[in-house]
Amino acid sequence: MEVFIGRQPIFNSEEEIVAYELLYRNNDVNKFSQIDSDKATIDVLINSFITIGFKEVSNGLPSFINFTENLIMQEELHFFNPTKVVIELLENIPITPALIDRLKTIKRNGFKLALDDFTMDESVLIYDNLFELVDYIKLDFIQTSEQERAIIENKVKANFPHIQLLAEKVETREVYEQAKYLGYSLFQGYFFQRPQILKATDIPANLFQYFQIISLMRDENTNIDMLVEYIEREISLTYRLLKLINNSSKRSKSKVRSIKQAIILLGLTELRKWIYLLAMHESDIQKKGEVFNELIYASLFRAKVCEKCARLNYQNNYSEYFLIGLFSLIDALLNRPINSILVQLPLAENIIETISGAETEMTPYLQFSIALSKLNWAEIVPLARQLNISKDKIIPIYEEARVWVNEAIDMN
Repeated sequence: MEVFIGRQPIFNSEEEIVAYELLYRNNDVNKFSQIDSDKATIDVLINSFITIGFKEVSNGLPSFINFTENLIMQEELHFFNPTKVVIELLENIPITPALIDRLKTIKRNGFKLALDDFTMDESVLIYDNLFELVDYIKLDFIQTSEQERAIIENKVKANFPHIQLLAEKVETREVYEQAKYLGYSLFQGYFFQRPQILKATDIPANLFQYFQIISLMRDENTNIDMLVEYIEREISLTYRLLKLINNSSKRSKSKVRSIKQAIILLGLTELRKWIYLLAMHESDIQKKGEVFNELIYASLFRAKVCEKCARLNYQNNYSEYFLIGLFSLIDALLNRPINSILVQLPLAENIIETISGAETEMTPYLQFSIALSKLNWAEIVPLARQLNISKDKIIPIYEEARVWVNEAIDMN
């Protein structure tokens, strides 16, 4: 399944790129499609920070992202590193005391705030409270008049020098020079560059599985082991869980060796909120193709076989073997080089090395799982001997893995 994101650079007065604005797109056509604003923002966040990856989307620079009133008032923002996201308040958000209080909390968490397509409304009496919190004001040089802009420019210069003015819709050298003369320090528009479309492949999700996990987590005394079992069956969720940990502002330096560890690192409260967002994001996904289904089946089969063999050999870290099988086809699923994917996942080094093709003590387990999935007996027998797995256990391992995968896929 292909996903898209729009990206337009933001320049400083030296004409250097210092940030990007990320825009909702659902195809190769470079324009906004009519869609619910909440869903547009959620898609931008998930596609840029999880599916594609922040470094690839923004080259490590801050990302300006539009937020609706509904999303600003929620608590999901702390998942993101505040150095990576500038929260843009849409122009239709009412300026209320409740909003000011919420923005104070967001600022305390380290985020920067921008007002998008901003104009002054005489009926609003608390602009000073708002401006104290704001870091950027974006003014549209096409839709707003010089008089409208001057009111804001003069107010900022006189009372709020910490605010940077950003000129939007800068389409000519003349407008750019005019904005610089008026004190603007940031610039965005077709004079510099039209929005680019970034495209990537995402792993289709089993939406029913998401809802089962939501149901399971409604219980305050969630059974972690059962939660792990459900998440293990959903490759897209496992992949996104690891990406979330990698991008989280609360990420520790720990490397992940199991899905259970990943859940504990993220925390049940944060996981619960993200599952809701992901379920909303996936609610209108396209139908999976046959090739994708085969890759999903093979990945799950390999994961279960690797785990089973590790258990038979009394390997205490059998969860690591599961992850090796699960992500062994991730490059084919995402249609991207394996190294560019693994660098974005906080996996233990031995897992990364094995998946990347290096010879490790785990390699024979992955090779055996691949041979078994193809019933390639010329490779199965010597690999089973190497792993101390007797011939009479080979078929039961095959059947157990096949049944487990079918049950997981049949939930779709």
